[in-house]
Amino acid sequence: MLKQKIINDLKQAMKEGNAAKRDTLRMLDSMIKNVEIEKKKREEGLSDAEIEEVAARAIKQRKDSAAQYEAGGRSDLAENEKKEIEIIMQYMPEQLGEEEARKIIKEIIAEAGAKDKSEIGKVMGAAMSRLKGQIDGTVVKKIAEEELS
Repeated sequence: MLKQKIINDLKQAMKEGNAAKRDTLRMLDSMIKNVEIEKKKREEGLSDAEIEEVAARAIKQRKDSAAQYEAGGRSDLAENEKKEIEIIMQYMPEQLGEEEARKIIKEIIAEAGAKDKSEIGKVMGAAMSRLKGQIDGTVVKKIAEEELS
């Protein structure tokens, strides 16, 4: 179970005195508990796929925050967000490279019969369901737009 791995890593970070990892994993554990309560799954817990969704949401939030901090000239805070992203990425499935993703998206475009950018919605829906957690949605959109133009 992914949740147990997060808890074990949290305990290890506490023993080692690694404050950044400890705080990030506490935040991630808290997010998982909030989703468990929200979905009324407090007793049985979330599946690994649901935990990966929570982690992906946390990563997206950190990326947005880092971009805003950099725009505001606070590179120190942006670096903290990037370190948190690195820690959370350990609990995500292996990320696809752009070439591999492009190949899969080309297959999806062929299957959907999409011819131009007006049909990007069909491609994005199929691509995100197939590549869920393996690649960022903005990268998928960029590749799909390039392939459909």
